[in-house]
Amino acid sequence: MLLQLRHSRLMGVVASVVNLKQVDIVSMAFARSGKASLMACLSRMKRYHCWLRMVWLLPSLLMVSCAMGPDYSRPRLDIADNFRMTRTEGHSIANLPWWELLHDEELQRLINQALQENKDLKQAVASVEELQARLNTARMDFLPKIDIQANAPAAGTLGGFSVPGFPTPYNYYGQTTLNWELDIWGRIRRSNEAARADLLAREENRRAVILTLVSAVAQAYFDLLQFDMQLDIARRALFSWEESVAISRAQLQEGVISRLDLDQSEAERANAAARVAELKRLMIQKENELSVLLGRNPASIVRGYPLTEQLIPPEVPAGLPSELLQRRPDILQAEQTLAAATARIGVAKAERFPKFSLTGFLGVASPELSNLLLSDSEFGVGGIGLAGPLLNAQSLGFEQRAAEARAKQALAQYEQTILVAFKEVEDALVAIGTANDQRKAQQEQVESLHSALRVADLRYEGGITSYVDVLLAKRTLFDAEFALMATHRLHLVSVVQLYKALGGGWMP
Repeated sequence: MLLQLRHSRLMGVVASVVNLKQVDIVSMAFARSGKASLMACLSRMKRYHCWLRMVWLLPSLLMVSCAMGPDYSRPRLDIADNFRMTRTEGHSIANLPWWELLHDEELQRLINQALQENKDLKQAVASVEELQARLNTARMDFLPKIDIQANAPAAGTLGGFSVPGFPTPYNYYGQTTLNWELDIWGRIRRSNEAARADLLAREENRRAVILTLVSAVAQAYFDLLQFDMQLDIARRALFSWEESVAISRAQLQEGVISRLDLDQSEAERANAAARVAELKRLMIQKENELSVLLGRNPASIVRGYPLTEQLIPPEVPAGLPSELLQRRPDILQAEQTLAAATARIGVAKAERFPKFSLTGFLGVASPELSNLLLSDSEFGVGGIGLAGPLLNAQSLGFEQRAAEARAKQALAQYEQTILVAFKEVEDALVAIGTANDQRKAQQEQVESLHSALRVADLRYEGGITSYVDVLLAKRTLFDAEFALMATHRLHLVSVVQLYKALGGGWMP
């Protein structure tokens, strides 16, 4: 009870903050007064009532306060009803999960491994965690900031204090400092809006990394399958030309053919050998590239179905253009960046107005540690703080103009991202349609060239034509088979690119 009487002044200030009943405050005031007069107690009561009024004033100020700057709204865009190259209508192919679009089990295994081990994706995930922490930090600005400080002078240096209870470096003291900014102009609210938009933009960036990663794995895998098929063609051609060279040498010795025919056969054999070496190099480099996407050291890649046996959807509907704005992560990321830039206009504008805050500190101080908790050792003060720009007001105006200019940049980037997105969708659609027609035409070309080679061999064996016709037929067939494999790969990659351009469901 004695300790309570000695610390009644400290308890009175605390009571005012937590809004104790008036009768409790009065009882503590009279208990603390001791030899003081009734007028002194009433004076303390007035101070307590001032604290109460300030506490009750805070919600009122926050309720009537406004947020500076414009509120974000999605810009109005002129969007067509359908894509230019759309041939089929229905649900978008982007609504399918990737494992229902890509049926090769080995490719699915590679994609799953990339989603777990890719380093770029791990970096994107960590960046989302960083922005989440920054948003939580911004939310803490709504709460009061309370700091605690204590001091203990070194032995033998006591002295230099003039007023008992006043904190100096020569005192033992402990104090708590309060600073609570009143968000009258909405600066903190706009800062939180910007931080939240930054977080959402970074989350969309993570989705964009996933979209790019999985499409890159699929394209690299199809490249490997193309090199496999072309390497097989090149090896068969090399074997055929080696046989031709051996036959030509025997015929040259017998005087059946000229040296020119042998030279042409050897040149074609060397060309096939160069293609084999080139494809081996490209294959190893592509495996190394794919290994990096998988987050591992360069190693060989297991293949599944051959390139010509990969399943291609008979129809690839693109859906509606308006769905693209809701699905593509880079568009959503650009929109959130625009929202953050818009919110920061309000932050910059609010910085030009005075800041109101509840401030105060409360503590005890004494030159002697034994007297630290006595009634005469406490000190404290509280009030409303006001801070506003004076000489730097013009520079803050320039900061607001800079924030408005950044918002204009973000708007232009958002619109540009949408234009690029529609362009990529249209490119993928026309690539799918033309690649399918091109593949069918090249397949007919290869079949015709096989027939032409058989006829050229028969005519040459019958002595009707020269060996030049055989060489020309072989070379043309070799190039046509190479081109056909490239078109097979183009068709598959175009489907993947369309899926990516539409913001497909890459998420597992």
